[in-house]
Amino acid sequence: MNFLKTNNKTVYVGILAVLTVCLLLGYVPGMTAFSSWVTPPVALFLGLAFALLCGQAYPKFNKKVSKKLLQYSVVGLGFGMNLHASLASGKEGMMFTVVSVVGTMFVGMFIGRKLLKVNRDTSYLISSGTAICGGSAIAAVGPVIKAKDSDMSVALATIFVLNAIALFIFPVLGEWLGLTQQEFGTWAAIAIHDTSSVVGAGAAYGEEALQVATTIKLTRALWIIPLALVTSIIFKSEGKKISIPWFILWFIVAILINTYALDELPEVGKAISGLARKGLIVTMFFIGASLSTDVLKAVGVKPLVQGILLWLVISIGSLAYILWS
Repeated sequence: MNFLKTNNKTVYVGILAVLTVCLLLGYVPGMTAFSSWVTPPVALFLGLAFALLCGQAYPKFNKKVSKKLLQYSVVGLGFGMNLHASLASGKEGMMFTVVSVVGTMFVGMFIGRKLLKVNRDTSYLISSGTAICGGSAIAAVGPVIKAKDSDMSVALATIFVLNAIALFIFPVLGEWLGLTQQEFGTWAAIAIHDTSSVVGAGAAYGEEALQVATTIKLTRALWIIPLALVTSIIFKSEGKKISIPWFILWFIVAILINTYALDELPEVGKAISGLARKGLIVTMFFIGASLSTDVLKAVGVKPLVQGILLWLVISIGSLAYILWS
């Protein structure tokens, strides 16, 4: 154990190198068997195992690269989607988005403030992260409500832990419940917090599930803007910059290019989206490696309970709606 912690940077580079090489072997004829084992859940598990056994290595690099690579990967996935098919597959989830976002905010604040007495800012941040897109929503809303760094850390840690769990259990639950690709993609987009875990779970479940989950989740992420504006009114915060997830716009542009400019060159879009999926897998390792014992300690009992209860409400509620509608 001490050897791992002492040489954590070497171990980190070694795992990252093995993942990258194995993924690239998928492009070599006859070598696909060496890359098929590298999936989003496996990459996340390796990152989590490294962080808990070895601690953090290159934390600034890890955080910066994971954010950028996720955004580039999501945009790249757009080159594998058709606009008309994506709109058709995501229509039902888009309609449900409005109700679920508003409902999650109200239920989250009720659980956090009324039942568990979690402080206002932490409760609001956890509710925002659950309602829209995890860490991105928390990062956008935090400055608007003038949240302390400690409140931001607790909320982000809560969402991060639940995201890691979701990536593992949602595909398993989907198979057990016999959900279709459409149903699982819709459920994952609504019930899982961060875009990274939504895309990872969708990719693990199937091609159609990936497209549905990505389309609905990124549509849902656009609610960061109105949420931040409404928050500034509620909390009377003026002059605070709202962080807009511009990569969503480029994702839409990529879909448009693939639909109208690359319709006769499908192999180009397929190649770009395939590379994006490999980038997503590497991103999962970076995200897992961002965990630390300090993050786990920062969560605390009540915020974690709020996050779990709210997660159960939105997961069960959205699943019931999908199955019965």
